[in-house]
Amino acid sequence: MNRKKLLILILVVTFIVGSTTVGFAASWQDITDDIETRINQALKQYQAGKVKEAKESVTNAYFGPFETKEMEQAIQQNIGGKNAFKAEYMFTQLKKLMGQGASQQQVEEMANKLLKELNTYAKKLDKVAPRENNSPLSKFVYSLLIIVREGFEAILIISAIIAYLIKSGNQQKVKTVYNSSLLAIGASILTAVLIKYVFHISGMGRELLEGITMLLAMIVLFSVSYWLISKVESKKWEEYIKGKVKDSLTTGNSWALWSAVFLAVYREGAETVLFYQALVAKTDKSNYGMIGLGFLVGCLALAVIYLVIRKGSLKLPLKPFFIGTSALMYYLAFVFAGDGIKELQEAGAVGLTKIEGIPTISWLGIYPTWQSLALQGILIVLAIIALGYYFLGNDNNQGAKLSS
Repeated sequence: MNRKKLLILILVVTFIVGSTTVGFAASWQDITDDIETRINQALKQYQAGKVKEAKESVTNAYFGPFETKEMEQAIQQNIGGKNAFKAEYMFTQLKKLMGQGASQQQVEEMANKLLKELNTYAKKLDKVAPRENNSPLSKFVYSLLIIVREGFEAILIISAIIAYLIKSGNQQKVKTVYNSSLLAIGASILTAVLIKYVFHISGMGRELLEGITMLLAMIVLFSVSYWLISKVESKKWEEYIKGKVKDSLTTGNSWALWSAVFLAVYREGAETVLFYQALVAKTDKSNYGMIGLGFLVGCLALAVIYLVIRKGSLKLPLKPFFIGTSALMYYLAFVFAGDGIKELQEAGAVGLTKIEGIPTISWLGIYPTWQSLALQGILIVLAIIALGYYFLGNDNNQGAKLSS
C-alpha cells in the first residue's frame, strides 16, 4: 500500500471514530436551571447589600454553566450569533446595574429578561442540538487543519531552501537547515509551556487567555498576510530565498542561513501554539483526545506532504497560492480582532459600549460594540495602506524597467 492510500485510509478511519464518539451530559435546560440558581443567589446577595459577592455570582453563572458547558457556543452555532451576543450583553448589563447601585427592581427585571431568553434558547437547543448528540468530530477537524495549515507553509520554505542548496552544490549546508528547524520546533513547544504556565485556563482566566491569544494571532496573521503579498511574484520569492542563502554561502558563516530557517519555522510554530491554546481553552477535557488525534494525523499528513514535495512530484503555482493564503490570513486577522475584543469584554478587561442598529455577524467577527469595530476599522485602514504601498511599488518598478 503506497503512502497516499495509507493516508486516506487513516483519515477515513479517524473520521468514522470521531463521528461515532458521543459525549453524554446534562440537557441544555439543566444548564439553564444551574444558571438560574446562581442568578437567584446573586439577587439575594444584592438585596442584602453584598454587591461584590452578587457580581461574583453573576460572573460564576457566566463562566461556569453558560461558557464552560458550551451553551454560548451552541447558541451561536445553532440559533445565531446575534442571540449569543444578546445573552452575553445581558450578563454584562446585570453586573453593570449592580455596580451602579441600581434598585432591586431594576436588577431583578434584567435578571428575569436574561433567564427568559436562556430558557427560550435551551428549549430550542434541546430540539435542534441536544447535548447527548454533540460529536467531538469538529475538535478533531480543527486540530487537523491547524497543524496541516501552519506546517505546510514551513515545509514550503524549508523545501525551497534545501532545493536551492542542493542545486548550488552546497548539500553540506542541509544539516544546518534541519538543526535550525528542530530548534525552532523546540522553541515553539517552550512557548506553549510558558503560555500554559502564565495563564490559568479557567473561568475569567480562560476568557483573558482567549482574548489575548486572538489579538496576538491577529497581529501575526496580519503581518504574515502582508509578507505573503509582498512575495506574491515568484521572482521576488526566489530572490528572498536566494538572498538569505547567499549571505551564508558568500561569508562562509551559517548564521544567516540558520536564522532565516529558524525564524521561518518558529513563526509558523508560534502561530500553531496560539491557535491550539485558543482551541484547548474552548474544549471540554473529554474532547482533548480528539485534539491530540487531529494533531497526530496532521503530523503524519505533513510527513507525506514533505516527502512528496522533496521528491519533486508536486509543484504548486506560487502566485495563486500566496494571494489566496494572504487573503485567508487577513480574513482570520479581521475575525480574531472582533472575537478577541469580545472575549476581553466578557472577562471585564475591556469596556462594552453597544451600538444600536449594527448587526452581529459572527463569521466575520463583527459585533455591535465601539471597541471591537474600532480595532477592525484600524485593520481595514492598514490593509488599504499596505495594498496601496505594494501596488505603487510595483508601478514604480515597472516604470523603471520601461525607462531603462
